[in-house]
Amino acid sequence: MQRVTVIERFSKTFRDNPSLSKLLIVFTVSGGGLVAYSEAAKSYENPNAGELVEANNRKKKVVVLGTGWAGTSFLKNLKDPSYDVQVISPRNYFAFTPLLPSVTCGTVESRSVVEPIRNIIRKKHVDAYYWEAECVKIDPENKKVYCRSNLDTNGNGKEEFAVDYDYLVISVGARVNTFNIPGVEENTFFLKEVEDAQKIRRTVIDCFEKASLPTLSDEERKRLLHFVIVGGGPTGVEFAAQLHDFVNEDIVRLYPKVKDLVKITLLEATDHILNMFDKRITAFAEEKFQRDGIDVKTGSMVVKVGDKEISTKDVKRGDITSMPYGMAVWSTGIGTRPVIMEFMKHIGQGNRRVLATDEWLRVEGQDNVYALGDCATINQRKVMEDIAAIFHKADKDNSGTLTIKEFQEVLKDICERYPQVELYLKSKKMSTLADLLKESKGDGVKESVEVNIEEFKSALSQVDSEMKNLPATAQVASQQGVYLAKCFNRMEECEKNPEGPLRFRGEGRHRFHPFRYRHLGQFAPLGGEQTAAQLPGDWVSIGHSTQWLWYSVYASKQVSWRTRALVVSDWVRRYIFGRDSSQI
Repeated sequence: MQRVTVIERFSKTFRDNPSLSKLLIVFTVSGGGLVAYSEAAKSYENPNAGELVEANNRKKKVVVLGTGWAGTSFLKNLKDPSYDVQVISPRNYFAFTPLLPSVTCGTVESRSVVEPIRNIIRKKHVDAYYWEAECVKIDPENKKVYCRSNLDTNGNGKEEFAVDYDYLVISVGARVNTFNIPGVEENTFFLKEVEDAQKIRRTVIDCFEKASLPTLSDEERKRLLHFVIVGGGPTGVEFAAQLHDFVNEDIVRLYPKVKDLVKITLLEATDHILNMFDKRITAFAEEKFQRDGIDVKTGSMVVKVGDKEISTKDVKRGDITSMPYGMAVWSTGIGTRPVIMEFMKHIGQGNRRVLATDEWLRVEGQDNVYALGDCATINQRKVMEDIAAIFHKADKDNSGTLTIKEFQEVLKDICERYPQVELYLKSKKMSTLADLLKESKGDGVKESVEVNIEEFKSALSQVDSEMKNLPATAQVASQQGVYLAKCFNRMEECEKNPEGPLRFRGEGRHRFHPFRYRHLGQFAPLGGEQTAAQLPGDWVSIGHSTQWLWYSVYASKQVSWRTRALVVSDWVRRYIFGRDSSQI
């Protein structure tokens, strides 16, 4: 009994103080190593979830829509106790979406990649609470959001209610884009939510069980065991690799009579898969899939999906062909959610694909509404739109001309406010503006040389060509959430002492530094314990050692020690016992 008491006390201490859990996880398997280090964020006790503490009149109410990467990252990093935070989302958990392809084949269990949002918002110094509901309308004039509960509480259907806000953080993500192709919605599986991965897992096993029945013909068995993945991006490629490993490492032992009938086809409308990666990674992936027997069809555009056949069009020749299939997974891009489309029309952005924000993640024209993650994009301001204001701000003596020295004094603020300037200088392999003006004027340039407004415009005329939209990835959304939380934490301080760059249109400085995305690299698991990685500095790594790096990064990026332990234990279980193929 004493031993049980000690264990219970230790367990309670561990749960109540996760900040004590600074662990170094080291795995060594067949000469390979994995090191994953992560410091657990401090977690604080929360009052009873059912008791709503009366809000302090001085507290600003922050409403957060969504519990994805952006919203969860914002909540984890918000520390200012002067806010009253209300989280609204139709799902009461955060899902580690990069591991969803692993969930589809039982490499990782679905419970291992989700963390209840109520665990995440347990903070002593920030009043935060959660409601399970979906936002159906945003009213910026009255600072209200209208929501519909997912729960039938009184037997009369789902209830609707309105929530007031002082600041609104929109992080609802995006939906799957079907491009209005007939049959996609009805006959294909998506891979965006945990529920999607669970459905795919059950359907894969269903196909093998049906193909094993004695009443089917060989032609029907081949159809059932033909798995089609539409989309050659990271998600589609990783799912194809996971499915191939599942079939060859586990399924062949359980279904020996049908193992030779399995076929995996990957369809991509462009010329290559993994187009966003380095060409070396693209070439290696295509060669490896060819060796593994995965049929990669590039230049194939899906035009129709039936319940048993999928039709594709050859992009170059225009021929339309059909192929039978047993299961099809759709992974081709994202689209805007209906509530965001309605909100965009309401604020005059109806001609855009996604919400437009400024460099501080504020929705354009809405000072107290922020949008981040896949539902929004930063509308970077062009240099040429402000060229006259920039020239005037740099020309302190109002001489009508600029010297190199005068411009260098504001160059740091210009590069921060307009990052395309710095990117342009790097692309031209130039270190200073003098190099840019030298190229424009065609002769030697000294600090005392003066340029007028027309020469200044000529020198910067091509700068805006470097402007690019950020990719819709978990990495971008996570960094945006961290950035916005830091802005909220310093809101009052920066109101009094702005820390951002110069306001070229107007006086003073911007309140905050603008958001800057820092690319930390990207992975493409290719199966067979091989992964490709493209890391900062154009460093490309491919092979088994990169797989261990992938394990390390994905383990350390989990949002809690609970999910970290579960994911690592799932990997270990798979190595020892193989993947689970039961239907649950």
